Amino acid sequence: MGNILITGASRGIGEATARVLAAKGHNVCINYHTQKDLAHQLVVDLTQQGVKAIAVQADVSQEQQVVDLFNTMDEQLGPLTGLVNNAGILLPQMLVEQMDAQRINQLLSTNVTSYFLCCKEAVKRMALKHGGQGGAIVNVSSAAARLGSAFEYVDYAASKGAIDTLTRGLSLEVAREAIRVNCVRPGFIDTDMHTDGGEPNRIERIKPTIPMGRGGQPVEVANAVAWLLSAEASYVTGSFIEVAGGR
Repeated sequence: MGNILITGASRGIGEATARVLAAKGHNVCINYHTQKDLAHQLVVDLTQQGVKAIAVQADVSQEQQVVDLFNTMDEQLGPLTGLVNNAGILLPQMLVEQMDAQRINQLLSTNVTSYFLCCKEAVKRMALKHGGQGGAIVNVSSAAARLGSAFEYVDYAASKGAIDTLTRGLSLEVAREAIRVNCVRPGFIDTDMHTDGGEPNRIERIKPTIPMGRGGQPVEVANAVAWLLSAEASYVTGSFIEVAGGR
């Protein structure tokens, strides 16, 4: 089984992904920024399943902290085989005309720069030309990249559009290095992120517009991530899985 790093893994989709991967026998590095107690409790839960798990604090928008995060994983878990770029923020709903540079830059550094930095460190470890054994990267994007999130979070949607482009471009750069790069686009998933955006009951409001008539659960996204990391997806790269209930 593999050694997989998940960024932003203390709650929501990241936490669910960690649990699904541990259940499949993978060792997991739980990255967190501020939710120390949740991250360490998750480690306890995962180790009880018989796998190795560690929690490592890092702000993945900061380059040196990303380098330290990957080095810690190297030392404590062993060679990296998979990366799940999941860390991200959602800021309170706002029209574009109201946004200032501080908000935009904060969101883009957390949601985009972090993915680039983590992909860089992963490729340096996985690529055949660097002595690696290959591996898989899964980026967590959002259906917002397609939908635009007008009147709510155009900045967030734009950040996820960047992740879609990163996924496609990087997949072509590293395909001959035995590294697969794919993406999941969750739709309206029942997580705390909606509270961060100022509307805890957002899914209830949006539900009538979703073809399946409900919001999704984090584990439903996690299962897609796990498949893309697995050998069952061995000929899949540069691809996207929509986990959005048909919307």
